Amino acid sequence: MLATIAGVVLGLVLLGSAAAKLAAPQRTRAALATFGLATVRARATAWGGAVAAELALGVGVALGIDAAAYAAAALMLAFAALLARALRDGRAGQPCGCLGARSRVTRAALARTLLLAAAYALLPLVPERGLRAETWLAIGLGVALAAIAALAVLLLALAREVGELRLALPPQLPPLEIDGEGPPRGSRVALIERFVPAPSNRFALAVFSSDGCPMCQALAPAVTALQRDPLLAVEVFDEHEDADVWRTHAIPGSPYALVLGLDGTVLAQGTFNSARQLEALVATGEAREQEPARA
Repeated sequence: MLATIAGVVLGLVLLGSAAAKLAAPQRTRAALATFGLATVRARATAWGGAVAAELALGVGVALGIDAAAYAAAALMLAFAALLARALRDGRAGQPCGCLGARSRVTRAALARTLLLAAAYALLPLVPERGLRAETWLAIGLGVALAAIAALAVLLLALAREVGELRLALPPQLPPLEIDGEGPPRGSRVALIERFVPAPSNRFALAVFSSDGCPMCQALAPAVTALQRDPLLAVEVFDEHEDADVWRTHAIPGSPYALVLGLDGTVLAQGTFNSARQLEALVATGEAREQEPARA
């Protein structure tokens, strides 16, 4: 029983360390510069490897796998060696990211890491008595809940990283609507007769594409995704197969799109060069369709 409890506790230590790194990914990655990792790529690789190792070994130690305990001891010794070198090089007090963003290189951190290494190495030697099935189920449930908590932290950290990445991206230009290109906004076009709208459709999206247009091919998945929107009836008009439609509506080039009301009213039109621009064009058409209702 003692070995089982010790294994679960030591496994949770590893899982908690991984969760602390995942909770502050940027700061804990940056802290690895203390150990001589000069490039962003090197720090990201080392950080990812440490998190993956702690998660895997944490589960293994909690389940009582001897090999995982010995591997965890080796991992702690490696961490201790890095801390000892940083102390020798005069980096005491600098961030280390060991147990989260607030961890620092100190003698106490070195002693703690060596103590953990010894605990993991001695764990397989602790005698184990037979456990009842109910006890094993309780232990398994505890480990599963700890793993779920770690995964939840991982997902939150990933969502945060994606949010920060989107904020770092340059602002997306709106779709290019130019007067004199394509049918005038507010006019009614017979093109709507080429659509077979479903009962749920509120708008029609006409996409003008060309086989010789690399941008059109790259944006084809975005058009396919919009075809699954229950509010949209989407049709693609090829420059050669539907040349009459292109001439009738003075389409300037591809990729180009018209957002139509179900009565054929042109709500929005313009050239787009990304999925976000195409979505913005649809949103613009929807907003214009609702303007008379608000008035």
